[in-house]
Amino acid sequence: MTRLFGTDGVRGLANDLLTPDLALHLGQAAARVLATTDSTHARHSGHLRPRAVVGRDTRASGEFLDHAISAGLAAAGMDVTRVGVLPTPAIAHLTASQDVDLGVVISASHNPFPDNGIKFFARGGYKLEDAVEDQIEAALSAELPHPTGAAVGRVIKGETVADQAYISHLVDSVGTDISGLRIVVDAANGAASVVGPAALRAAGAEVIAMNASPDGLNINADCGSTHPEQLQNYVTAVGADMGVAYDGDADRCLAVDAQGNLVDGDQIMGLLAVGMKEDGTLASDTLVVTVMSNLGLLLAMRERGIRVVQTGVGDRYVLEKMLSGGYTLGGEQSGHVIDTIHATTGDGILTSMRVAARMKRSGRSLADLASIVTRLPQTLINVRGVDKTAVTTNDAVQQAVAEAEHHLGESGRVLLRSSGTEPLVRVMVEAATQDEADTVAQGLADVVRSNLAL
Repeated sequence: MTRLFGTDGVRGLANDLLTPDLALHLGQAAARVLATTDSTHARHSGHLRPRAVVGRDTRASGEFLDHAISAGLAAAGMDVTRVGVLPTPAIAHLTASQDVDLGVVISASHNPFPDNGIKFFARGGYKLEDAVEDQIEAALSAELPHPTGAAVGRVIKGETVADQAYISHLVDSVGTDISGLRIVVDAANGAASVVGPAALRAAGAEVIAMNASPDGLNINADCGSTHPEQLQNYVTAVGADMGVAYDGDADRCLAVDAQGNLVDGDQIMGLLAVGMKEDGTLASDTLVVTVMSNLGLLLAMRERGIRVVQTGVGDRYVLEKMLSGGYTLGGEQSGHVIDTIHATTGDGILTSMRVAARMKRSGRSLADLASIVTRLPQTLINVRGVDKTAVTTNDAVQQAVAEAEHHLGESGRVLLRSSGTEPLVRVMVEAATQDEADTVAQGLADVVRSNLAL
């Protein structure tokens, strides 16, 4: 049987895979598992019942899924506060700071509007471990008694208070007046449409908001971090100091400099890491990234005495490594940046405010700060219809990889990854020139195709 939970909660086509019925039962199951994990907490903290907070992005389907999962949680005996449209990291923050046992986010992040998803945060504001997700799946089919009478949960609304608590947290976390900076915000018609511009304004910036008029259907539609072209053009048109682009649930952020050039997650992590090393907040002078980060970032960090630890692809693996090693900065090229001093998950708005604060404190432009990372040309080829399980054991493939690495030396990099969901192998090559990257990647792809064909 296929596992219901994926790499970031339960996600699929809304009202097809992800139905109100499934949402209701997920709420019941999650309440049973996570309330049982700390069954005495509610009594000790003065509450009769365990508590949950539920937020969503701007998708139309989120409206009925919000009601459905809230009903499931309350039916299982949890008190529920529905906070409406808020970014994923806001729900994580509320779960960590507001004496809450369970946080729920209804969002499919950067996916197109027809999709939706449900993800959970445990007490403390951290995403669930795989084992806990498995317990929730098992509880979906378990026959358990339902509370009745006064034991059932209550459902209330608390949008305004939650918005203000999150904005105050962001401003306090950055701790720098960013007045004098003109910033364009592309909110992707998503969860940051209100709180993103509001937080930057509260910190002092002049803000021009775009794609901040969600209608339930236009989330991520040719805008936001997956389509930054509009933002790049608009930043130069209005003479802004920088632009920032969030995705639908605002847990990632990309930036644009005053010349309209895109500043990706690797460059953002690089400039933040250097600043944190200077002020003594970069724990162990270490940055945690995935294997997909560009070699240019690794070389830039090495030049500045910053150690780089790499993990598998996925922000949850970055966070696991950060927590186990006590590190304070990590993330992904896609713009998931995690600051464990102030957050328990990637936070696009916090990232944008920290970049702006770095600009203000240093007196340097974003282009200047980002220039420390020179991205190496990169080529990625998906080789389909192959035995992905043999990519690390086939002698011919491994020999070809070794020869390519010897050819590139320290000026390039080779990465072969098996897809987690499809019968394909991803061949990624970085090199000093685009022609060289293309040539080496195509040669490796040919070797994979001829030796691992199904």
